[in-house]
Amino acid sequence: MATQTATTGEDAQMSDESFAALLEETFGEGELTEGSVIKGTVIGIENDSVLIDVGLKSEGRVSVKEFTAPGQEPEISIGDIVDVFLERMEDRHGEAVLSREKARREESWSMLENAFNDGERVTGSIFGRVKGGFTVDLSGAVAFLPGSQVDVRPVRDVTPLMGTPQPFQILKMDRRRGNIVVSRRAVMEESRAEQRTELLAGLKEGQVLEGVVKNLTDYGAFVDLGGVDGLLHVTDIAWRRINHPSEVLSVGQNVNVQVIRFNAETQRISLGMKQLEADPWDGVEAKYPVGTRFTGRVSNITDYGAFVELEPGVEGLVHVSEMSWTKKNVHPGKIISTSQEVEVMVLDVDPQKRRISLGIKQTQENPWTDFETRFPVGTEIEGEIKNVTEFGLFVGLPGEIDGMVHLSDLDWNRAGEEAIKEFKKGDVVKAKILDVDVEKERISLGIKQLTDDPFEAGAKNLKKGETVTCTVTNVLESGLEVTVAGDVPGFIRRADLSRERSEQRPDRFAVGDRVDARITNIDRRDHKLTLSVKAHEMAEEKQAMAEYGSSDSGASLGDILGAAMRQREGAAESDGESAEEPAAADDDEKKGDA
Repeated sequence: MATQTATTGEDAQMSDESFAALLEETFGEGELTEGSVIKGTVIGIENDSVLIDVGLKSEGRVSVKEFTAPGQEPEISIGDIVDVFLERMEDRHGEAVLSREKARREESWSMLENAFNDGERVTGSIFGRVKGGFTVDLSGAVAFLPGSQVDVRPVRDVTPLMGTPQPFQILKMDRRRGNIVVSRRAVMEESRAEQRTELLAGLKEGQVLEGVVKNLTDYGAFVDLGGVDGLLHVTDIAWRRINHPSEVLSVGQNVNVQVIRFNAETQRISLGMKQLEADPWDGVEAKYPVGTRFTGRVSNITDYGAFVELEPGVEGLVHVSEMSWTKKNVHPGKIISTSQEVEVMVLDVDPQKRRISLGIKQTQENPWTDFETRFPVGTEIEGEIKNVTEFGLFVGLPGEIDGMVHLSDLDWNRAGEEAIKEFKKGDVVKAKILDVDVEKERISLGIKQLTDDPFEAGAKNLKKGETVTCTVTNVLESGLEVTVAGDVPGFIRRADLSRERSEQRPDRFAVGDRVDARITNIDRRDHKLTLSVKAHEMAEEKQAMAEYGSSDSGASLGDILGAAMRQREGAAESDGESAEEPAAADDDEKKGDA
């Protein structure tokens, strides 16, 4: 019995040792430690789980999602050998707890730490958005990409970048906390610096390059030429007028551009797109001869006129003065509107200055010419007063044009400043057409010309040099206002009131006095007579000397004047008038002179 018992104990010991050896042989030393990465074989795929045999007494399950790269379909099949992370030998169901994601993360962390220490770039894919930035998959490890590190310039839409493998630079790593911060911008700046140096070395004016529109502004677009940006000004995008670059370009668009200017010192590059197309201004004189009519589109309106596009890239200016025959001092926007189709006439072409002058009113009938034909000078016409100004009346006439009645043409007898007070805006008046100037677009009207000129009627029998009797109507410091023949106005200047300076005083006369004077001038335009008492006196003296004495007779001037005065006295007595006192005065004066 004792021998048998000892034998049984030895067998048991040998059995335990064999089992331990067998277990070590099966799994290998250290491979089944929880928290380590081990290899397993895919033995089945059920619904959304993958069944993996890692050599334990039961298999483990891993979600299919853990075998799926962001934005891609899962690539897993039965028989594949995969690395998994052993979290626990078995759970409450007796199954091994495995994780493919943690396995990949462990592998990635080791790889990423080496890359971070060596300053190398790593490849990853942006797969999500978080506050302040984005999440990046670095072969299983999740990194944070700040929004400021996405690109060298702010990016409005990151959607085209998501799910696409691209290089990143690791900025920070903390394996204990599981934090990784990466930058795409650092990679791009490094690449751009290399490209920039290479591009600038061979850049020449006139060179055609391909670029990408990076940003749009009011004045142009910035184009990435591959490491260096150039400015494409809005005036160099197309030959036609462009108000904003967004009308033609969009961010991210590929464009062909030509280098217009390149400053090697400042490294500023000016680009152009229209230079790659034919200049529409070539041969413009032959295409748009002066005097021909064309239809164009209003592309822009300014205070001084409107630009009309005749063809893409060729515009002409319609000055505000060439828009309408009748609408003067009106903003162009009240006559035409943007995008309106209008008929224009070519007035002038200057290919050197790239200017074409156009006219709209020239395509329409000239109302001034039509008015001249329908209403010749001398025609009486009726119209409404459109405006009353300090120099006359503006009267509306047929054809939406205005005529003017000057102050001097309002009344025959009154001053214009006084006569105009009787008129107001909106009154309908009759007038006579005095003149039509088609070239200057002026029509002169007269209201007083509707009646006969009273001056002409009264002055038709008056002659220059004739002596007349005047009636004083007004006493002024400068002379006397008088009337002749009832209502013909005249004026006697102060110096013409007498031969004697002491008698040249207007205050010697009163309104209503009658005075004999000689007509020295008849002004039919201003309707005024100029008269002189002095001239009348001198004429009388000359006549007396001619009748009663001469230089050869031996008679004195006093004798001659005395005889003349006595003759006048006799004539005055026969007419019932007394001329004794003035004759005596004249006689004394002449004697004194003698």
